[in-house]
Amino acid sequence: MKVFTFILSLVLIAPAFASDENPAKALLLDMAEAVHTRNFDASFVVVKGQAMEPYRWLHAKQGNVELEHLSLLNGAGLEMARVNDQVTYFEPHSEPYSVQTDSIAGPIPEVLFKDIERLSAQYDFVLGGKGRIAGRSAQLVRIESKDEYKFNYWIWLDLESSLLLKSAYVNHKGEMLEQLQLTHISVTEQPAQMLLEMQNRDFPPPLPVSEIDNESTGSAVNNWKIGWLPAGFKLLKSDRHKLDLNNELTDYYLYSDGFVEVSVFVQRPLPGKRPSGALSSGATTVYVHNGGSFDVSVVGNIPAMTAKAIAESVARPL
Repeated sequence: MKVFTFILSLVLIAPAFASDENPAKALLLDMAEAVHTRNFDASFVVVKGQAMEPYRWLHAKQGNVELEHLSLLNGAGLEMARVNDQVTYFEPHSEPYSVQTDSIAGPIPEVLFKDIERLSAQYDFVLGGKGRIAGRSAQLVRIESKDEYKFNYWIWLDLESSLLLKSAYVNHKGEMLEQLQLTHISVTEQPAQMLLEMQNRDFPPPLPVSEIDNESTGSAVNNWKIGWLPAGFKLLKSDRHKLDLNNELTDYYLYSDGFVEVSVFVQRPLPGKRPSGALSSGATTVYVHNGGSFDVSVVGNIPAMTAKAIAESVARPL
């Protein structure tokens, strides 16, 4: 009788355990909230092989206004300033422009600062070990792809503030391909003066969508058939436009699984016979495929075998 009662008690309490929040997912949600509500000044570097890009990242919440500034510190410089849902880009050799969006397009995947529940179908959230990053106690959370066609993404979170301290794209052998490492972070009660001054700056008004895509000549969705994509990828955008690199007209497709974006370009073959092949920089792969009467280029933070399979699946519609 006691055995039966014990088993029955396990059955009754099992649903409660099953409905418990995944602790790894909970930590990621805490990070998303912290990034939007805390005042901080951070410096970090992005390491891709032998290349290193240093950044400074500031954020503040002043009443109902959210302020953010990200700047690339090397070279001619690149600055991005966000006031609530407007981001202004200051790029070398061009006039500043603004777009209507709630996040800066930087080196950290934007979905991490939103509801990551949308990733659950294609990724698992796994709690790793604890460590020390930038002199602070950190907890590792692994975002693991459910198939071999995408990289994993590991994140080390500050146990005190819930903010990101380090992240890395990791292949299925456990090798880090590209890392983002904070070198300094200061979490403060008051916003940085530089961010407060942003509220009084006159930024350009957001560009209308038609102006953002001013080189586009319409949708290219029916021009080509992309026969294979990893599970979860959906078309975000397609158009036909000229490439800045060579002024060639190309059909462009942008896909995403909510975490990774993949661009597909289809155009006429360039002069000279070029073999198909891949180039990689950190986690970014560029695969060029010669389809005979057309060339396909696939670009994204995906394994070379995935880019190759996508490129080779492109064909003219029947």
